[in-house]
Amino acid sequence: MQTLFHEKDIRFLLHEPVVWKFRDFKVFLKKLKKASDKGNRDVADRLRANKPRYTLDHIVRERYPSFVDAVRDLEDCLCLCFLYATFPKNPKTPVEMVSLCRRLTVEFMHWVIEARALRKVFVSIKGYYFQAEVAGQTVTWIVPHPFAYDPPESVDLRLMSIFVEFYTTMLGFVNFRLFHNLNLKYPPALASSSSSAAEEEGNHDEELQNRVAALNQSLVRTVANLEGADDEAKIDDIPMIDEDPEKAEAAKKEAAEQRQLQSLFDGHKFFLSREVPRESIVFMIRACGGEVSWDATAAPGSTFEEDSDKVTHQICDRAEVDKKHVGRYYLQPQWIFDSINRRKRLPVKDYFVGAVLPPHLSPFIAERRVGDYVPPEEKNMDKEEEEEGEEKQEEEDFEGEGEEEEESEEEEEEEDEEDSEEEEEEEGGKKKMSVVAGQAQKENVEETKKLLEKEEHQLRTMMIPKKHKGLYRSMMKNRKRRVHESKQLERKRKLIEEAVEKVKGKPKKKNAAKAQ
Repeated sequence: MQTLFHEKDIRFLLHEPVVWKFRDFKVFLKKLKKASDKGNRDVADRLRANKPRYTLDHIVRERYPSFVDAVRDLEDCLCLCFLYATFPKNPKTPVEMVSLCRRLTVEFMHWVIEARALRKVFVSIKGYYFQAEVAGQTVTWIVPHPFAYDPPESVDLRLMSIFVEFYTTMLGFVNFRLFHNLNLKYPPALASSSSSAAEEEGNHDEELQNRVAALNQSLVRTVANLEGADDEAKIDDIPMIDEDPEKAEAAKKEAAEQRQLQSLFDGHKFFLSREVPRESIVFMIRACGGEVSWDATAAPGSTFEEDSDKVTHQICDRAEVDKKHVGRYYLQPQWIFDSINRRKRLPVKDYFVGAVLPPHLSPFIAERRVGDYVPPEEKNMDKEEEEEGEEKQEEEDFEGEGEEEEESEEEEEEEDEEDSEEEEEEEGGKKKMSVVAGQAQKENVEETKKLLEKEEHQLRTMMIPKKHKGLYRSMMKNRKRRVHESKQLERKRKLIEEAVEKVKGKPKKKNAAKAQ
């Protein structure tokens, strides 16, 4: 298989600075080999010190003319950098590249925490899915589980390293811009001044890196925030001619929900047990305004102990907890995921230690197609949200009706007086023969509506052009297939629930028989 290029492309590549650096590197290797063969160690050391190095800054600037263009292409960059950050030392993955990916990903997570930009989370067998709002753009990435590394044989890591080299340069540019937009010092530094002990020991740099990677302390700002300053973006309430009122109301509602999510865990302190995945939980809690810590012997960077009286929630992932403290909730990690997705703190009764957890639903399914399977838990959630919305609407309507009731009562009194006078006049007159109008037969509105919709649907299908009928048939075929699959899943769900109920009911019968 041959790869062919146009002559103009080859001429364009001749002016690429990276190509000239590759040629300089080729010359460097020849000189180094010659010096090492002759035994000139001084010359070889001088050549190694002046080794030619290339940068990809100009390629990043050419590919992304504006900052928003780089943010739109940030998803693949984050996924690959988070993946390489979990790799161990390997000949195919240099240590410098892995440590650089780790540093850049920690910096990006710190920005999400400081900006309160986290929007959705989800955990699956592949890893942790996160979604944040960066410069008005929605960015979704995946963080793999911290499992043991198993090198894949069918993956060319050398080819992936070329992409990582470009993406690390790009992510460095993006982090620098994001930090300066929030008036944060870059590279990041912790706001706390408790590093004197580490400086005395001489391990300040390593200790500081570990504490920054812990994600549970605030960063230094270049400009101090003024007390009482309100930096929240507010939607202007300016009436526009072409503006849709429903869209404006939906935007206001979304902004209110985002503000509620940003302060979801304000004033709450969490303590993590050893078995809990620390980094992801800390990232989510801190991004929603909470404080978090863990055992100092488990990892560096803890800020308070387990015995602290101010701890409100303790996250555990075991069947039982031996030692419990009064005044705090012992919950499983899924409570944090589900609370962030629902944008409110859910009731803790379903997430206690040892309890059977409710299904963890994905928040990334925005719209479902006709015939798709919808879990019953999601249906119940939708019903609850509709009921809450109806209750709020009824309260607003009740407040508005209170003012109108007084006026309507006066009008009713006047109408009653007039009706009573007319009745007296009719009773005084003679009774005459009268013809009563017949009552019209009531039709079922729902059935007539369904019939009309069916007739309109048939007419629309008849009006489809011939060249589009094949596409329409395939769409209907796929819809029937989805409906069939959803029915099968519903049957499986029903069988599983019946089997669980039978298993739960057996011990009770045995205990009842023993009691008799």
